[in-house]
Formats: sequence, structure tokens, C-alpha cells
Amino acid sequence: MATNQWWASESFWRKTAIWVTGGSFVVLMLLTMDTISQISVGTTRVPAYSVINHRIEYKFDEQRRVQVPVIGIKEPLFGKELNEEEAEALVKLGKLTTQAKNCMNCHTLLGNGAYYAPDLTKSWLDQYWGTSEIREVQMVEFIKDPSDKLHNSMGRRMPKLGITDEEARGVVAFLKWMSSIDTNGFPYNFKSIEQEN
Repeated sequence: MATNQWWASESFWRKTAIWVTGGSFVVLMLLTMDTISQISVGTTRVPAYSVINHRIEYKFDEQRRVQVPVIGIKEPLFGKELNEEEAEALVKLGKLTTQAKNCMNCHTLLGNGAYYAPDLTKSWLDQYWGTSEIREVQMVEFIKDPSDKLHNSMGRRMPKLGITDEEARGVVAFLKWMSSIDTNGFPYNFKSIEQEN
């Protein structure tokens, strides 16, 4: 008569599976609660929406070995300083527009989306927009009608999506706000306007 070893019993493995699953669930819940406090709007890593009223630059952090956002002096978007509610409304309009126009079918935001077109996470600081003085106007005009713009003559082409002036301004506000998020250096090959010169 053969006796079953304890480690070979069905009961042992069933109980082990239940304990491991339960323990993993608890750990994931704790990690989720910690993460939410790190990625909520208004925290150190994800600034409040009113950050669009400031200059946003990047510098290389020697200790972390990544590019980090630097929130600078007042530099209101479109020349008008917005309070927190107005800034939030404009940024949310831009976010909803990028979702409604399916921008992530071609672009990526924070690494999510398609890789057909450029990543938009830090596009506010892309050197192709020229100087910071003309960036806002160039971006709005490009978003509204990219068909005849220099950016659209190189390689892949962005279609005209029927975006209104207000929606385009919202998208620019959303992209400026996105560039203020500390992404631990993502994307790694990024260089801002100031670093290119």
C-alpha cells in the first residue's frame, strides 16, 4: 500500500493556490493605493492643470540619469493666464479631442497607443515647432490643417481631422500639460528645443 506524500496531495495544492491568490490580491491592492497617490493630478510627478501658465523645460538629472521637467517662470498659454478651473477645462477639452479623433491610432501618449506616428508625450517641447515664441500658433495651425505644413511633408502624413480652433487650442494645452509630467525619462531619445541648440 503506497502512501501519498503531503506535497503531492490535491488538498495541499488547492489550499496553496487559494493562499497565493489571496496574498497576491492584497499586495496588488496595496501597490494600487500607493500608485494612485503618485499619479494623481496635483502631485509632484503630475502637476496641477494650471501648470500650463508656466514655462516647461527639461534638464538632465545626473542622479536619476534621466530628463526631468522643470516648471519655470510664468508663461501663460496663448498669452492668457487661466485659473485652475479654466486650465482644467481646456486641458480636458484637449484630452477629449485626442480621444474623439483617435489620435492614439497613430500616436503614443505615455507609451500607450500605436507607433505609426511620433510619440506626443513631450511634443510640446519638440524642436520642430521652432522657438517658444511661435510654438503655440504653429501647433494650433498644424492640428487644424496639417496637409500643407512642413511637418507633414516628411514621411508619413497626418490627415485633416476637422478639428475646430477651440479644440486645437485644447489639444495644445493638453500636450503642454503632458510635457510637465515626470515620466522617469520616457521617451529616452527626447531632446527639448533648448537642448538641441
